[in-house]
Amino acid sequence: MISKQDIRALVIIALFYGGMQLAGITCPIRFLTGVSCAGCGMSRAWFALLRLDFAAAWGYHPLFWLPVPVALVLLLRHRLPKWLTRAVVAVACALLLIVYAVRMLQPDNTIVVFAPETGLIYRVFDQLTP
Repeated sequence: MISKQDIRALVIIALFYGGMQLAGITCPIRFLTGVSCAGCGMSRAWFALLRLDFAAAWGYHPLFWLPVPVALVLLLRHRLPKWLTRAVVAVACALLLIVYAVRMLQPDNTIVVFAPETGLIYRVFDQLTP
């Protein structure tokens, strides 16, 4: 059974993400730092998947499928052995980091970017320094 805390957490995340979208901020990490996060392209991949465009989904983020099994394991964590939950989370994190590193090293990748000068933090500090 899904706990009330799990439902509350999911609602808070959905409201936060929805509010960010309404404000025109698609990724808070990229907005603040100018550097794409490890999940960059994931939302676009899911929208492509909804259109049944599997090639585009893969292109936006090759691990677009990963949140579903991880979410299921986390929601069912009270019924599963702790070692299994930890192993699934660890493998998911490792996969995300590996894919992130590979994508960051691809100079022609337009999804994942490293442009700190476009981030809010850099722009604020740039305005504060003479």
